[in-house]
Amino acid sequence: MSTRPAGPPESAPGIPALLELAKSAAAAGAAVLATRKTAALDVSNKGDSGDWVTAFDLAAEAAVRDVITAARPRDIITGEEGGTVLPAAPSGYRWSIDPLDGTTNFIRNIVYYATSVAVADADGVWLAGVVSAPALGRTYYASRGEGAWLQEQGRLTALFGPVPGRTGQILATGFSYDPDVRAEQATGLGSLMDGFADMRRLGSAALDLCLVADGTHDAYGERGLNEHDFAAGALIAEEAGCWVRRPRLTSPLAGGPSDDERLAAWTCAGPLELSGKFPL
Repeated sequence: MSTRPAGPPESAPGIPALLELAKSAAAAGAAVLATRKTAALDVSNKGDSGDWVTAFDLAAEAAVRDVITAARPRDIITGEEGGTVLPAAPSGYRWSIDPLDGTTNFIRNIVYYATSVAVADADGVWLAGVVSAPALGRTYYASRGEGAWLQEQGRLTALFGPVPGRTGQILATGFSYDPDVRAEQATGLGSLMDGFADMRRLGSAALDLCLVADGTHDAYGERGLNEHDFAAGALIAEEAGCWVRRPRLTSPLAGGPSDDERLAAWTCAGPLELSGKFPL
C-alpha cells in the first residue's frame, strides 16, 4: 500500500459527477486495450496456471489511475495490478479498478474482455460503476438509484435484467485456476445446473454480470472472485433490477481476503426467482 501527499481539500462530489469520472476512467483503460497487438502483449504469469498479466493490463491500469487522480487526488484507489494507494488525507471515497478483466481472452483475441471501474463511499456503498468492452463496442454503466444502461453504437438502452421464467434458461459461471477447487466445482456442477438448460463460461466476471443486467444470461454465479472483478458489474446488475449477492470479503484496506476466504465466497446475480439456486 502506497500513499500520496496531502494537498488542498476537495468538495464532496455528487453521484452524477462520480459516474462521469468513472466513465472517463474506464474509457481511458479501454482505449489502451483497443490498441491490442499480439507482438506487444509481453505476457507473464502471476502464480496460478492461467492467471496472466500483460503489458496492456499495466498500461490500462495506469491510464485509469491517471484520470481518477487528476480529478480527485484525495480518493483511495485499489487496482488489480497496482494495489492500494492511500492518500495522506483520504476523502472517504474509494475506487476499485480492474484494468483488464478477461486477460486470457485478451491474450487469445477472444472479444470478451473489459475495463471495470467502480467507486464506493466511506461506508462501502457502491455509488457508480462502468464496464467498457472495446472489442464488443459496448459500455455498461450504472449509478446508485438511477438504473443501468448500455451504450452501444451511439444508442443508449435502459437495462432491466432477464425475462422472468423464460424457457431454456442459461447459467453463466466460471472456474478456479486452482486444480483442487476446480475439481470441487466440477463435482457440484450438476446440482448447480439443475433447472437450467445450458451454461456459458465467457471468462470475464464483469461482463457476465453485465450480461445478466441486459438479459443475455438468466443468472450468474461464481466462487473465488476478488472485489475488483465484481464491483462495477454487480452494481450494474443490481440497478437493472436483479437480485445480487456480493461476497463479504476482507476489505483491501485491511489487506484483502485470504485465498481460502475468497475461494469459499460466491458472487451471484439473476432474477429473484433464481436466488435459491446458489449455495449459501
